[in-house]
Amino acid sequence: MMLRYTVVQGGLGLLAVRRACVVSRFAHSAPQSEYRPIKKVMVANRGEIAIRVFRACTELGIRTVAVYSEQDTGQMHRQKADEAYLIGKGLPPVAAYLHIPDIIKVAKDNNVDAIHPGYGFLSERADFAQACADAGVMFVGPTPETVRKMGDKVEARALAISAGVPVVPGTDSPISSLQEAHAFAQTYGFPIIFKAAYGGGGRGMRVVKEYEELEENYQRAYSEALTAFGNGALFVEKFIEKPRHIEVQILGDKYGNVIHLYERDCSIQRRHQKVVEIAPAFQLDPHLRDRLHTDAVNLAKQVGYENAGTVEFLVDKHGKHYFIEVNSRLQVEHTVTEEITDVDLVHAQLHVCEGRSLPELSLKQNKIRVNGCAIQCRVTTEDPARGFQPDTGRIEVFRSGEGMGIRLDSASAFQGAVISPHYDSLLVKVIASGKDLPTAASKMSRALAEFRVRGVKTNIPFLQNVFANHQFLHSTVDTQFIDENQELFNLKPTQNRAQKLLHYLGHVMVNGPTTPIPVKAKPSSIDPVIPPVTMGDPPVGFRDVLLRDGPEGFAKAVRAHQGLLLMDTTFRDAHQSLLATRVRTHDLKKISPFVSHNFSNLFSLENWGGATFDVAMRFLSECPWKRLQELRALIPNVPFQMLLRGANAVGYTNYPDNAVFKFCEVAKENGMDIFRVFDSLNYLPNMLLGMEAAGAAGGVVEAAISYTGDVSDPMRQKYSLEYYVKLADELVKAGTHILCIKDMAGLLKPESSKLLISALRDRFPDVPIHVHTHDTAGAGVAAMLACAEAGADVVDVAVDSMAGMTSQPSMGAMVACAKGTKLDTGIALEKVFDYSEYWEVARGLYAPFDCTATMKSGNADVYENEIPGGQYTNLHFQAHSMGLGNKFKEVKKAYAEANKLLGDLIKVTPSSKIVGDLAQFMVQNSLSRAEVEERADELSFPLSVVEFLQGYIGIPHGGFPEPLRSKVELERGKILHIKALALGDLNKAGQREVFFELNGQLRSVLVKDTVAMKEMKFHPKAQKSIKGQVGAPMPGKVLEVKVEVGSKVEKGQPLCVLSAMKMETVVNSPMAGTIKAVHVTADASLEGDDLILEIEE
Repeated sequence: MMLRYTVVQGGLGLLAVRRACVVSRFAHSAPQSEYRPIKKVMVANRGEIAIRVFRACTELGIRTVAVYSEQDTGQMHRQKADEAYLIGKGLPPVAAYLHIPDIIKVAKDNNVDAIHPGYGFLSERADFAQACADAGVMFVGPTPETVRKMGDKVEARALAISAGVPVVPGTDSPISSLQEAHAFAQTYGFPIIFKAAYGGGGRGMRVVKEYEELEENYQRAYSEALTAFGNGALFVEKFIEKPRHIEVQILGDKYGNVIHLYERDCSIQRRHQKVVEIAPAFQLDPHLRDRLHTDAVNLAKQVGYENAGTVEFLVDKHGKHYFIEVNSRLQVEHTVTEEITDVDLVHAQLHVCEGRSLPELSLKQNKIRVNGCAIQCRVTTEDPARGFQPDTGRIEVFRSGEGMGIRLDSASAFQGAVISPHYDSLLVKVIASGKDLPTAASKMSRALAEFRVRGVKTNIPFLQNVFANHQFLHSTVDTQFIDENQELFNLKPTQNRAQKLLHYLGHVMVNGPTTPIPVKAKPSSIDPVIPPVTMGDPPVGFRDVLLRDGPEGFAKAVRAHQGLLLMDTTFRDAHQSLLATRVRTHDLKKISPFVSHNFSNLFSLENWGGATFDVAMRFLSECPWKRLQELRALIPNVPFQMLLRGANAVGYTNYPDNAVFKFCEVAKENGMDIFRVFDSLNYLPNMLLGMEAAGAAGGVVEAAISYTGDVSDPMRQKYSLEYYVKLADELVKAGTHILCIKDMAGLLKPESSKLLISALRDRFPDVPIHVHTHDTAGAGVAAMLACAEAGADVVDVAVDSMAGMTSQPSMGAMVACAKGTKLDTGIALEKVFDYSEYWEVARGLYAPFDCTATMKSGNADVYENEIPGGQYTNLHFQAHSMGLGNKFKEVKKAYAEANKLLGDLIKVTPSSKIVGDLAQFMVQNSLSRAEVEERADELSFPLSVVEFLQGYIGIPHGGFPEPLRSKVELERGKILHIKALALGDLNKAGQREVFFELNGQLRSVLVKDTVAMKEMKFHPKAQKSIKGQVGAPMPGKVLEVKVEVGSKVEKGQPLCVLSAMKMETVVNSPMAGTIKAVHVTADASLEGDDLILEIEE
C-alpha cells in the first residue's frame, strides 16, 4: 500500500519573506553561529542544476553568477544568471569546470558571497570546499572535513560501521592495483563492483561477473573516475544482485539538528545511472522504512552533517538493507522529494549556509509529512535502440509536455540548442505528481507523449514503455528491471513526417535533385563507331504512305502488307527500361541516318512520349521538342510513334482537355505521326479523350488495351478474353485506326497470345493489330511469333544489344526466325548486326545507369508479381540504391500482395506506381496483406494510394476494393503549409541552415552542401559495406588506441576506448585479422561512424 500522510502546510513558505525582515532566533542550546546573509551566489556548475539554483536565488532576492567553459558559450545557464564569466580558457570541456583556481578567482573578483557546487564536477571535492573557505567564500554544502569523510567511500564505510549501520563486504581503503582487486575477488567471489572513491553518479562504477572481465573493467572504472572527479581511486565490494536502490534525503544545520525528508526509490537504472526515481518508495515495508530513516539520520549526526545530503542503501530480496555511500550534495532527483514534502531544498541549503537553524525554518521532523507520490524521468539524448549510445547534434524541433501535475527542469531543451559530446546527456527532467503512483504515472505518460524532439535521438520511447509496464505500475522493481524486461526495447518509431520533408526540401534547395547510383561503374571512354551510310536520299518508307494516303489509308496499307512489320523501341522504351531513359539526343542523332537508310520498311520508330519529357528536362537538361525536330529531319521516311497517357498526356495526372488537344496538335506539327493512346486502368473515358485529341491533330490513332492476368488460365477471369474483346469493340467503334495490345509486364505466353490475337482478328478482320511486350521472363520472342501466327500485323522489338530482360524482344531474333516464312520482315539481318554493334558500344557510355549493374537477368516470377518492365528495373535499382538489394524478393512479393489489396489492377504508369508505393510502404513497415486490411483505418497510406481510392485516375475494372476503400481515411486532415524562406551561409561542418515557415512557425534544418564539402577536409567515414572497416559507434573523444598497424586481433578484442558525455565505451573488433590501418590517435574527436581503423583477414 502507498503510504498516505496528512499534509502540513507551511514548510518553507516563510523562506520567501523579504530578507530585510529576517531575525535570527535559535530554539536550542547549541552554540550560536554567526548569521551571514548571502547577497550573491555563484554556481560552479552548468546546465539544469545551475538554472535550478539561480531560480531559487532569484526567489530569495539573491544576485546570481554563472561560470562557463569555452564550449558552453551558447548554453542557457549563462543567460539565466545576472552575471556570467568564462573559466578554464584553453582547457578541455570537463577540465574547465574542475579548475578550482579560476573559479575562486572569479568569485573573489566579483564579490561572490557563496558558491553552490550543484552536483557532479566539484560538488564532492573536499579540496574545493576548503579552497572556498580559504578564500572567505561560503560553500553551500557540508564542511570540507565532512565532504572529505563522506566523499571517501572507504572512510564513509568505516563511519557507517561505527554508527551501527550495516554495510556490504568490501575493501577498507582504496585499492592501488589490479592484484588487490583479484585478491578480493578470490576471497568473496564474483560478482564484484568497482566504485569511484571520490564521486558518484555511476561514473567509475563497473560490475565484474567473471575473471576475464576484471582487468578491462578495472582500467575503465579508474579512467572514468579520474576524468569525472580528478581522482581515479577505487574501492571494491561484493556486488549484491537484484537489490532495490533506496536513498534517504537528509538535511542538517550548523547546530547539530538533522532531519530526513523520507526516501526515494532509484532502482530503475541503466549502467548504474538512475533513469526513473520515485518518492516515496512503492510497497516498502513500514518497519524497513523506519530503519532506513533512522540509520540515515544517525550516520549524519555522527559526522556532524550540515546542509543537504543523501544516504544511499541497497535492499536485498530478503528485506535486509546495506549502506552504500553518502552523497554530500544535492541530488539530481531532489525534485521528487520537494514535490511530496513541499520543502524547497535549495532554499533550505542557502539558509542553512547563512547560519539559520532548521527549527527556525519550521523544519522539524514531526512536521515533515508526505503528500502523495512524485516520479522523475531523466529524458536524455541517448538512443535506446543502440545500447543507449549518446547522440549529439542540433535540436531542430522541441515541444515539451506540460499541464497539471508536471514540472520540468531543463537547460538545453529548446529549438536550436546544440547537444555536444562533452557533457552529460541529460536534456530535461520531467517530474509528475499525483495522489498515488498510478495517478503520477498516468500524468507522466501523458506528458511524455506530448514531447516532440527532433534532430537528436532521445530515450522517450523507452521511458514510455517503462510507464506502460505492468510490473512497474503494480509491483516492486529492482536494479535489474531494465535488463530483465527486454520488451522495453520494442520501441515505437516516431513518424517525424514534417521534419523529414523539410530535410528533403532543404537538401534539394542546397544541392539540387540527385539520382542515387548504387554502382561504381564509370562511363566507357570508347565512342561508338557509326556504320557506313550510303549517299543520297533514304528509300521510301511507310511514312511516305502516311503522308500520301492519310491515317485511314496508312492503316489499310499496314493491314494489306505481306509479312510481319516491326516497331523499333530502341529510341525510347528500350533505353527507358535498361538505361533509366538517360540516352542523349546526341547519341540518337548519330545513328539516325543509318536507321533511315537501312530500316525504311519498319512500321514505326518509337522515340517520344512516356518518361522522355520528365528525364530530358530534369536530368539531361534537354528540350524534348528539339529532340523530336532534329530526329525528324534525319529520319524523314519512317513513321515516328509516341506514347500518350490518355488524359494524362505525357504527365502523371489528368490535364484539362484543351491542354491535351493542344499538345497533340503541336506534337503532330513537329513530326509525330502515330499516337499510341492508353489509360493505366483501361478507363474508357480517359482513353477516348486522348484518341479524340490525337485524331483532331491529324495523327494515326493507335488505341492500346493494357494487358494483365492470363486469358489462358480459366481460374483468372477478372480480365478474361471476353473483357478484352468487349473493350476492343468500344475502341473500334470510337474510330481507332490501329488496335494495340500493350503487355507492359511481358505476361503474354505463346498460348495466351494465340487465344487473344485470334479472337481479336476474328472479330476485327480489317483493323491492324499491334502487340507490345517486355521480355522480362525471357519468352518474348516466342510470344510475339505466336501473336504474328495468330494474325498480328506489327510487333515491338529492340535492337539486340538493347533487347531482352525488361526491354523488348530481340530484333535480330525476330528477323531471323521469320526469315523465309510468310512472316518475313524484309529486314537484312547483317544490317541489324551493324545497328546492334553501335548500341553495344553506346550503351557503355551510360554504364552508371545500366540495369545490368544490379540486375543480371530477367526472371519468370514476373508471371506472379506482374511488375511492368520499366518499373521492374526501377524497383531493382532503388532497392540496391537503398542497400536493400537482398530484400528485392521481398519487395516483389509485396508488390503482388499490394496488387491484390487494390483489387488486381491494370498496372502501367501511373497505376503501377500506386501498387509500387503500397508495396514499398508494406516492406518499410513490415506489414502483411492481412495486417494492412485489418489496420487500414489507422495507417497513413502513401498519397498515391489515397488519391487512387478517391478516384483521381479513374475507376478500375470491377470497382474499388472493399472494405479497404471504406476503411482508408480519404480526408487526410494533416496538411503541412511550408514556405521556403532563406539559405544560410556555409558553416565549418560544410552545412547550410535552411529556413522554412511550417504551419506559421519558423523551422530550420542543417543540410550538407555536397559541392562545398568536396573542397573541405573531413575525417573519412566507415563504410558498412566494406568488411573490416570499424567506425565510431557514437560521437566522442579517443582516450586510448590499443592496437597498431600489423597487430593481430581476435574477434571481440578491445581496439580503442572512446569517451562521450563522461562515459567510456570500448570499441571491440568485429572480426579476427590483422590491423591494416589506424585512422585515429589519442585525444582525437570523432563524429558517429568516423573511420577508426581497418582490419584485413
